[in-house]
Amino acid sequence: MNSSAANPAEKFDTSRANEYASQSRIALAGYDACHDLAACMLAASLGASPSAKILVVGAGGTAEEIIAMAALEPSWRFTAVDPSEPMLEAATQHLQANDLLHRTDVHLGHVDDLPADESFDAATLIGVLHHLNGEEPKRAILQSIQARLKPGAPLIVAGNHYAYASQPLLLAAWGQRWRQQGASADEVQAKLGKILQGADPPHSEAAVQALLHEAGFGEAIRFFSSLFWGAWLAGKTL
Repeated sequence: MNSSAANPAEKFDTSRANEYASQSRIALAGYDACHDLAACMLAASLGASPSAKILVVGAGGTAEEIIAMAALEPSWRFTAVDPSEPMLEAATQHLQANDLLHRTDVHLGHVDDLPADESFDAATLIGVLHHLNGEEPKRAILQSIQARLKPGAPLIVAGNHYAYASQPLLLAAWGQRWRQQGASADEVQAKLGKILQGADPPHSEAAVQALLHEAGFGEAIRFFSSLFWGAWLAGKTL
């Protein structure tokens, strides 16, 4: 196992963090729409919750989920967690530019590093699961989030699913997405290689549902899809 597989945060170095805001919007067609809809789904799920506390796991990079939620719900507060220092620094810069640092507690590390008695009204886990190698790390992070949510609290999960090699047409279309943005054939291969590095997505939507169920969440509702990417909302049941 290489180091990036053992510690996925290592592949998100300064170089990758610096290009994340632009490259992620190419890799995921509908990047902003997904984050906007995630905010809408949480607001619809929580209803009248003017002082909600939201746990944002894997917030590094753009902090786009926080920016979208904060614009929709001016009274919500956020706890942002990410194990990559360069990615968290990039997110902090975006939060500062949007005057949101006073509403956000930023933590370098993992969910388990947060106080065990701290509870949240909702959580997001966007763009994380497919970077975790194997079923156990995926299950573990979902269980850690579940343990810090109030009963019935909603969770947004979004990320790639399907084994990439099992969907050659989607993979080819993904490459065309880069070409559409002006990349040469060699650049397309380099971009795909970086994206696929150390990636291990759940192999189906049913696999995502199973992981959520095992971690103590109910049936998930899909609200967004883009090539390999899917986004779901599920509620804590235990």
